[in-house]
Amino acid sequence: MTSLKPILLSECRKMGLGVKRPEDVVVGRDGSVWLSDQTSACARVRADGRLERCGQAGGAPNGINMDLEGRLVIANFGGPEDGFGPLQRLDPRTGEVTVLCGEIAGRRLFGSNYPLLDSTGRIWCSHSTWGSVEAAFNGQADGFIYRYERDGRVTVMAEGFSFANGIAFDAEEKNLFVCQTATCDVVRLPLLADDTLGAATRYGPQLGLSHRDVQDRRPLTPALRNQLGATDGCGFDQEGNLWVTLVMANKIIAITPAGEVVTLLSDPDGRVLRNPTNISWGGADLRDLYIGSVTSDYVVYARSPVPGMPLVHQR
Repeated sequence: MTSLKPILLSECRKMGLGVKRPEDVVVGRDGSVWLSDQTSACARVRADGRLERCGQAGGAPNGINMDLEGRLVIANFGGPEDGFGPLQRLDPRTGEVTVLCGEIAGRRLFGSNYPLLDSTGRIWCSHSTWGSVEAAFNGQADGFIYRYERDGRVTVMAEGFSFANGIAFDAEEKNLFVCQTATCDVVRLPLLADDTLGAATRYGPQLGLSHRDVQDRRPLTPALRNQLGATDGCGFDQEGNLWVTLVMANKIIAITPAGEVVTLLSDPDGRVLRNPTNISWGGADLRDLYIGSVTSDYVVYARSPVPGMPLVHQR
């Protein structure tokens, strides 16, 4: 039986005011809250609510995570702005930003999207498209997943995604889940015994109308916008529900282990929850919920009905 209950919009508050393009949030084991920040690289939210900016990443810092040494890993979606979207690492003690992977097979990365660490410290990262973004939303399925080893080797693990976006492992790291923004769904890929990924299968249903479904219905009303299914970020809670942000619908849903879809938070008018991109959990009970955005100058904070699954750096 699930403990999932909707979160009231009135229970949400804004935090990190003044941050630029806070696409993601990561919470350290010590409780430190970091936001991706286009003005710098990442910004820490101090106890008094003010921002402490760190580093200079360039481009568009997108998904962020933390490695086993407490450094911040940044997937930079720089392509539309400067044509370069590498995987980077920020040392919060010095502010130094290092490029971990800037090209694959001699081809300069365009749009790294979200980094995820496994229990051995390897970094898995989605790369949404080689460009253009518009082509990806109109059928160009060139997204892929690559893996950065601790010794610096890089391997493309899976290809052919329709704008690969947020990714998540289940608790046992037996399956990798990938949000396909353009096709409004999530797919699951098993991690096989030979350390490769198996074939992708859809996990749960298509989650709403696609970009192409509404081209002849613009401008969109809030009610129609709320039916859009473009998936962005995802993450598991401790009951095995996969939370998914629907970036264009201003909505967060969860896919239960039984495959049911539960709406957890919805803001059709975008009064508080505006273009949500990623969800992250923190706090001593892992029920502090943080929601990133590509268009707000703040992130949304609320209390989660279910604790989040701890990420590698939180265990």
